Amino acid sequence: MTTEAPTDPALSHGRLVPVTVHFDDLDALGLLHNARYPVMVERAWAGLWTEYGFRFEGDWAAAGDACNAVKELTITYEAPVTRPGAYAVHLWLDRLGTTGLTYGFRFCSADGATTYARGTRVLVRLDSETLRPAPWSDTFRTAGRALLRSTD
Repeated sequence: MTTEAPTDPALSHGRLVPVTVHFDDLDALGLLHNARYPVMVERAWAGLWTEYGFRFEGDWAAAGDACNAVKELTITYEAPVTRPGAYAVHLWLDRLGTTGLTYGFRFCSADGATTYARGTRVLVRLDSETLRPAPWSDTFRTAGRALLRSTD
């Protein structure tokens, strides 16, 4: 997976991150298994945040903003993915709060034109010692603002 693609000019917000569906991602009916969508979305986000310098390397105390947990995940499947190959995940932030955020995503064709699934996920930034909500850093907030979907 590469996340070096610039924002697609056809997108009004967020980033389109390339992903690959492999043969073993398909279920017995030859469809992308429903549990694989969130995994691919997670990998796309991990790659994108790494571009901004946020990553987990095994030490929660050093992880900073990468020390977070999922509070909620919703996903709606709109059309089946029926073959391996190149696809994309369209990522954006809907909300960037003090200790949490909500991001939106679409699992789509490589060009972003066809949507196969869409959803949202709520993350909470955690203090590595107490595992209680903690504020995002100013650096993270600056990076996150670039991904916010406009509410105009």
